[in-house]
Amino acid sequence: MSTSPAATAADRLSDNDVQAIDHLREIYAKLRRELGKVIVGQHDVIERLAICLFARGHALLMGVPGLAKTLLVSKLAETMSLKFSRIQFTPDLMPMDITGTDILQDGASGRREFEFVHGPVFANIVLADEINRAPPKTQAAMLEAMQERKVTVVGKMFQLDAPFIVLATQNPVEQEGTYPLPEAQLDRFMFLIELDYPSEAEEILIARTTTGDALPDLDHLMTAADIIRNQDLVRRVPVPDHIYGFAAKLVRKTRPYGTTAPAWLKPLVAWGAGPRAVQNLILGAKARAALLGSYMVRLEDIHEVAVPVLAHRVITTFAAQAEGIDAKKIVKRLIEETNQEKG
Repeated sequence: MSTSPAATAADRLSDNDVQAIDHLREIYAKLRRELGKVIVGQHDVIERLAICLFARGHALLMGVPGLAKTLLVSKLAETMSLKFSRIQFTPDLMPMDITGTDILQDGASGRREFEFVHGPVFANIVLADEINRAPPKTQAAMLEAMQERKVTVVGKMFQLDAPFIVLATQNPVEQEGTYPLPEAQLDRFMFLIELDYPSEAEEILIARTTTGDALPDLDHLMTAADIIRNQDLVRRVPVPDHIYGFAAKLVRKTRPYGTTAPAWLKPLVAWGAGPRAVQNLILGAKARAALLGSYMVRLEDIHEVAVPVLAHRVITTFAAQAEGIDAKKIVKRLIEETNQEKG
C-alpha cells in the first residue's frame, strides 16, 4: 500500500509537532472569528497578516484611507496579547522619535544621570502609518529595527523584544511631499498586502456595526511565548524538493537580464526579485500550510503567497506602465507559465 504525501510529511514531524499544527489550525480559525466581530470582510488580508506574524516577516499595507487598517492591526495585537504601538510618520519625524533617546534625570545618588527612554518601536506589533512621509534618515532607523531587531542610540545597542513585526502603511493617493521607499527597504517587507474597497453588502454591514454601541472586546487567544513557539514550529514544516525548485525558478524568471526570463517580460521589467524573495516564498508557504493544518508545504501554498511576496520586488518599466501592466499581472502570468512547464 502506497503512502500518501501528507502521511510521508507527517512522518518527518514529531508527534508533538503534528499536534501543535492541529492546535495552531484551531487557534487560527478562532482568530478569524474574533477579528470578524470588528472587521467586515478582508479575509485574504487577515490570512496574510497571520502568515507574516508566524513567519517572522514584516508587511507593507497599501490602501486608501478608511479601510480599517489601524483597527485591524490593533485588534490583531489584542487577540494575540501583544504590545501594540502606532507611529504616525510625518516629514518632521526624527529617528529618536521612533527609537527613543537619553534624557538627563536626577539619579538616586543625587547626581544627574542620563536615562534611556524607550521609543514606540519597543513593542511587539508596530504600525508605521504612512511610512513614505518620513525623510530617509528616519526610514533608515526603522529599517535597522526591521532587519536587525535592534536599535542603536548614541552608540548603545538595545535589543527589541520578540515577537517583533512592523506593519507599515502607504497611502496610494496624495504623493506630494512624500519620500518613496527605496527598493532596498521595500525588499525588507515580506509581503505587500493590498486592501481594496468593500463590496456593497460589506459596506452596509460596516455602517450597521460601527455606528452603534462600542466595539466588543476580543478574546485573547495566545501569548507572546505561544507565538514564538509557533514561529519555531513553522520553520520545521517540511518542504518537498520540487517546491524549492518551483520557488527558485519562479523568482529567477522575474530578472529581465537573466537567461531564464521569458522574452515577453524583458521590455516590461526593469529589475527583478532577489534571493530574499525565494526565502520569503518558502517561509510564507510554510506558515500558510501550518495555519491551515497541513503537515507539508503544497504547491498551492506557493501560489497563494507569490503575488504578495513578488509584487513589490518586480519593478516595471515605463513601457509596462503605459500599457497598464502592473507587477501583479506579470507575476500571475509567470505562475501560469511555470505551472505549464512543470506539467
